[in-house]
Amino acid sequence: MSPSTSTAKTAASKATKPTRQKPSMKEAVLPTEKSDGPADEEFHGFEQDEDRENWASMRLDEEEGAGDDEVMIDDTAVPAGETVPAPPLDSSLPAFPPLSAAAQRGHIKAETRKIPIPPHRMTPLKKDWIKIFTPLVEMLALQVRMNTYRRCVELRSSKHTDDIGALQKGSEFVKAFALGFDADDCIALLRMDDLYIDTFEIKDVKTLHGDHLSRAIGRIAGQDGKTKFTIENASRTRIVLADTKIHILGSFQNIKIARDAISSLILGSPPGKVYASLRIIGARMKQRAF
Repeated sequence: MSPSTSTAKTAASKATKPTRQKPSMKEAVLPTEKSDGPADEEFHGFEQDEDRENWASMRLDEEEGAGDDEVMIDDTAVPAGETVPAPPLDSSLPAFPPLSAAAQRGHIKAETRKIPIPPHRMTPLKKDWIKIFTPLVEMLALQVRMNTYRRCVELRSSKHTDDIGALQKGSEFVKAFALGFDADDCIALLRMDDLYIDTFEIKDVKTLHGDHLSRAIGRIAGQDGKTKFTIENASRTRIVLADTKIHILGSFQNIKIARDAISSLILGSPPGKVYASLRIIGARMKQRAF
């Protein structure tokens, strides 16, 4: 057989072979041919479900594309640099004034504090009672009573008390007097907010017994109280020596200066060395003040 004859037969077979055309969308959704058996029905049903899903997805894509093309323009929008004007005030609306501190507290039950007084401070308390209750009543508007049977001072807030922290300030004022401070020095606790009371014992610095403890107390007090007064004037504090306990009244920084000086005396430093350090600290404090 010649090559030309084989080529002619191949071309004839391709020409006679039927070509399968791709069904259109309508034909895929609604087939027109009838099924010959149950297997063909299942096959055509599967094709119908798949084609319906494809058709639904195409419709959703078309709707989304159409929505993107539409542009919504709001004529009432405010430009970026401008502000929305506030609505006019209605004069018929009620106007409420600000509440006072007493009104904000509402109907709260009166609070009471009881400050115990040591036995050795009862006599000074009776002697300076006018200096004690006068600032408590006039400055803090508290109700004060001295209970001699229970040996305590009772404080109570009333409807005239405006400051919420008045009861706490009053109790600190009475406690300072009970610790041994003068009444005139204790009034500073009511007038200033940055004053505190620090209490510590000699054994907190160094454990001493017998004569060593007595000599340490003597070094802190000095002859006729000279050393104690020097520390008070240099550090701008007030100091009370109550046996082995030491109470210091003043601001935070001043209390630290006085406590460092007292600790040096407890550890055995001579008073002259402590005086020199206090002079340097006092000069620095004056420079900061100017």
